[in-house]
Amino acid sequence: MHLSTVETVLAYDVRQPSHFCFNIEAAIWPTQDIVGENLSVFPPVPLRTFEDPGSGNRFFRFDAPPGPLEVRYKADVEVHTEPVDEHLPEVPVSQVPDDILHCLLPTRYCESDVVGAWAREQFGRVPPGIARVRHVVDWVNRNIDYRPGSTGPTSTAHDVLSQRAGVCRDFAHVGITLCRSLNIPARLVAGYVWFDEPPQDFHAVFEAWLDGYWVMFDATGMAPVDRLVRIGTGRDAKDVAFSTIFGNVAMTNKQVHVLEHDARLPVAPPVPPVPAAPAQVL
Repeated sequence: MHLSTVETVLAYDVRQPSHFCFNIEAAIWPTQDIVGENLSVFPPVPLRTFEDPGSGNRFFRFDAPPGPLEVRYKADVEVHTEPVDEHLPEVPVSQVPDDILHCLLPTRYCESDVVGAWAREQFGRVPPGIARVRHVVDWVNRNIDYRPGSTGPTSTAHDVLSQRAGVCRDFAHVGITLCRSLNIPARLVAGYVWFDEPPQDFHAVFEAWLDGYWVMFDATGMAPVDRLVRIGTGRDAKDVAFSTIFGNVAMTNKQVHVLEHDARLPVAPPVPPVPAAPAQVL
């Protein structure tokens, strides 16, 4: 078990009455306990909250008038992890449970139908099981460059495989796509975790379903997955967007802080504000 303090500050210039939906709170999940948390929106507005019972993803929505807007979330979260069995086998498609079957199908950002033939030629002869997933993760890590700014909100796994560069969510999308091409259910996880590549930000990894267990992998190699505070779980990035905005809005500030309460790791330094960026539905 380890304890993390996570904090997000998001600021916007709202140019016309707009509607916001956020997914930045720690998820309700069996492997983590929320010790304490605080959410604030300024100026104060009525919030509507809801939780997806299947994923544990938590959302809050509100209408915002024109003017400056700031959203702050801070939480102390305990994460509990178990050692991973390095002998987990894959599961035949016929035995994949009904509620997991959709994690085998192509999605907007993970076109396993498009790259399937290439993926099977590349990885089909690797012995099946968790070792094959680790082989996929190692291939992605060695062959895709981590390059901030190289992709955008509409970039897909096929795009990233073509240009061989991306950011954390792209690495996760490629891992998911290759696993699905091999008939291994896979999904995306977004969360908070300290990693040694400033500035801190939301981080995306993926999970593969092996022998009845979801096992987490980070193809970037940047973060310890056993310490990740889960925010959202979904088929791809569209299911775990940290913000979805309806209206004429510009982001003016974004900060993510993660403090690890563990003597084995250094304390993360404060993160400087990120320059303003055009608003978009993320």
